[in-house]
Amino acid sequence: MKKIQILGTGCAKCRQLAEVADTAAKQLGIDYELTKVTDLNDIAAFGVMFTPALVVDGNVKVAGKVPAVEDVKTLLQ
Repeated sequence: MKKIQILGTGCAKCRQLAEVADTAAKQLGIDYELTKVTDLNDIAAFGVMFTPALVVDGNVKVAGKVPAVEDVKTLLQ
């Protein structure tokens, strides 16, 4: 199971990234768990300075932008 985390304080882009990641994972048909990390100390622990950020299995894949669904699908594979 892939562990997908969205790092952000709940802003519009953070919600958009969560939707994009959810859509990408569903399109790939993978088994996944999507969680949102909103605590600033927890976000900082990942070394992320810009939100939103996408973390897959503990690795930061994207920070500071919302990639396209196709790009996220590539990151999840």
